[in-house]
Amino acid sequence: MLNSVALTGRLTKPVDLRYTQSGTAVGSFTIAVDRQFRSANGERETDFINCAIWRKSAENFANFTHKGSLVGIEGHVQTRTYDNAQGQKVFVTEVIVENFALLEPKGSSQGQPTQPTNQGHAGNQLANYTQPPASQPPINDDDLPF
Repeated sequence: MLNSVALTGRLTKPVDLRYTQSGTAVGSFTIAVDRQFRSANGERETDFINCAIWRKSAENFANFTHKGSLVGIEGHVQTRTYDNAQGQKVFVTEVIVENFALLEPKGSSQGQPTQPTNQGHAGNQLANYTQPPASQPPINDDDLPF
């Protein structure tokens, strides 16, 4: 069976970095990913993908990104359920990040892409991450709808 995901998008807000009771770091975040096609009125629709990243990679990712950061992620889709406080079953689908690449310099607000920097697991390389097409205008924090 194959369960592999590769996405390029922008963070909708800073990473929510937390620690388990045993001290393991886990980061939760959402990335906005534009669809490849345009709607009937010529606009691109955007998907908002929930993601989780673990351990040292979570700490690095949280330290080197901010709202609006352009990132590439590689991982797998995972589903889980839990019962909320009202006793209702909640279903969650998210991407578990195994590798990531920072696709612009830290603190960049212009959205100008640069050469990817692999900050994920040691020895793993993200392949085929290139600069976004020139047809995509830069996105500033003020342009994000969240």
